[in-house]
Amino acid sequence: MTAPAFSVAALPWLTEIWMGLQTARAADRLAHGLLISGPCGVGKRLLAEQLAHSLLCLQRNNDGVPCGVCPDCQLLAAGTHPDLNRLSPDPEAKSNTITIDTIRAFTEHESLTPSRAPRKIVLIDPADRLNTAAANALLKTLEEPAGRTILCLIGEHIGQLPATIRSRCQHIKIPVPAETVALAWLHHHTSLRDQTLRLRLAHGAPLRALNEFKDELLEQRRLRLMGFLAIAARTRDPVSEAALWNTHGAAQMLDWLAGWLCDLLRLMVVQNPPRLDNPDHQRDFATLAQRITPAAGHRLLRRILDAQPQLDANINSLLILESLAIEWAQISAVHRKS
Repeated sequence: MTAPAFSVAALPWLTEIWMGLQTARAADRLAHGLLISGPCGVGKRLLAEQLAHSLLCLQRNNDGVPCGVCPDCQLLAAGTHPDLNRLSPDPEAKSNTITIDTIRAFTEHESLTPSRAPRKIVLIDPADRLNTAAANALLKTLEEPAGRTILCLIGEHIGQLPATIRSRCQHIKIPVPAETVALAWLHHHTSLRDQTLRLRLAHGAPLRALNEFKDELLEQRRLRLMGFLAIAARTRDPVSEAALWNTHGAAQMLDWLAGWLCDLLRLMVVQNPPRLDNPDHQRDFATLAQRITPAAGHRLLRRILDAQPQLDANINSLLILESLAIEWAQISAVHRKS
């Protein structure tokens, strides 16, 4: 089923940010470089897209919402508006980066000059995929913007951008909404059960909870968690289980493994933590927390977190997961001294 398309108005945690941007637009104080960041699933791309539509529509309402019917809106709907450009990695390239050729092709052909609208809008997504040469080329445009061009950089890992790029942009952080707000929103948009669990697994991001964590993914997570517990119980071979982990995608497994280790570490500190990523397995984790030393748990968590950049560097994902599964088997075999 296709995920519903939401407007900024339908995401209450974006309202204040949207109104701030519209106030800046109305006062002609909108920065020519915007850096919109936040976790996956909080609506940052939707915000950037609708801001671009708002800036290009000449008949928007008082809240900045585009009319949807004018010629500019029709061009935007068709994906053919000449004053909205998108820069992203080449899907056919192995590097999965935005290259200097992409930036040069845009800047050297007068693409920064509006064709029909008062502004030219450029969406760079994900901005953290700019390679070094591309970032340096973009820096020149940020330092000497052409006309009324607005460069909008979007990403989850903006710490990977050079400080020189970040310092020349207005940083707009999209936070994870309060859990009560997110759950109320989910309750309004879906009748799926276990909404708190889905939201926790999505790290509090409502759109991710709605769009990613379907029943099939929850079942996969349940099976792999059973395997994780079986390794600790010595009823499952860690190498065999790692092969199953790899079939679900290493990035997804690293996310789950990090959540399981975080819950274990929380339960080592307090019997009833105020928050668990996996509240449906609190009893299982509480039992394990009595057997594992905090130092060993922290070391494994650090290895899990360090594994993600290794995946980005195309290191063999199965070898990474096998190593983590073997270490988990080793530390869960050591009984914690009282």
